[in-house]
Amino acid sequence: RETPGYIPNPEAKPFSADGTAGGTLWESRTPPNNYCGKAPHLLVRGFPAFKGNCVDRSGGGDQYVGMEYLIRPVRADEWRKAREIRLAALRDPAAPVAFLDTYEAAVARPDAHWRERAAVVAEGSDRAQQFVAEAPDGSWAGTVTVLVERPGGETRFGEAPKVDQTHVVGVYVRPEARGGAVAEGLFRAALEWSWSLVGAPIQRVRLYVHERNGRAEAFYRKAGFVPSGASLPVEGDGSGALELEYEVRRPPVTG
Repeated sequence: RETPGYIPNPEAKPFSADGTAGGTLWESRTPPNNYCGKAPHLLVRGFPAFKGNCVDRSGGGDQYVGMEYLIRPVRADEWRKAREIRLAALRDPAAPVAFLDTYEAAVARPDAHWRERAAVVAEGSDRAQQFVAEAPDGSWAGTVTVLVERPGGETRFGEAPKVDQTHVVGVYVRPEARGGAVAEGLFRAALEWSWSLVGAPIQRVRLYVHERNGRAEAFYRKAGFVPSGASLPVEGDGSGALELEYEVRRPPVTG
């Protein structure tokens, strides 16, 4: 599962149509003083950049200020920062419908667990990749992880793969960075990395979303994902709720 929860509309451009979504939708909480009213400038390592401004309301009025995020893979030695943003995600009000993990379980895990976890998804790995949106001060505004799934190989969640595919998990954007293009940049990096993998070409990218997580579903649709028709019962839920599988198929070769 591991979906972003009830996130605001991140004004993401659908990758197939290159259109921009409409206005910003906030969660059921007070919007922060600083938020991205338009897409911040995203320097996506190896991918196109995204430009725009952020809004600063701390002075009582809207002031547009420059913002820049670098979308990049994590390094193995950044396990402490990876741990911090994971724990932040699990403390989010939407965590119960967004993640299979819990804060209580995660915070009790030893440092060795986080070191190993970071090494598996670090830059250069061909098994998985964790991308982060890094602000100019070095802080991480958001993250997404992509797992490689091959037929006959390990399946961490969901139906066993019938084709070569990747699986998007662990999506999280901090509240103050929502409403801009951080989620868009993270997903674009995840998709481009998937299509660029060596070996048997990746045929699709999939993810799961709780059926009652409407805003997350809306973002995934804007990002180019569509329902595959597959679903699974929510683990540990006796109400009959479902996890819905969404997918993006590999773009056709043109030219």
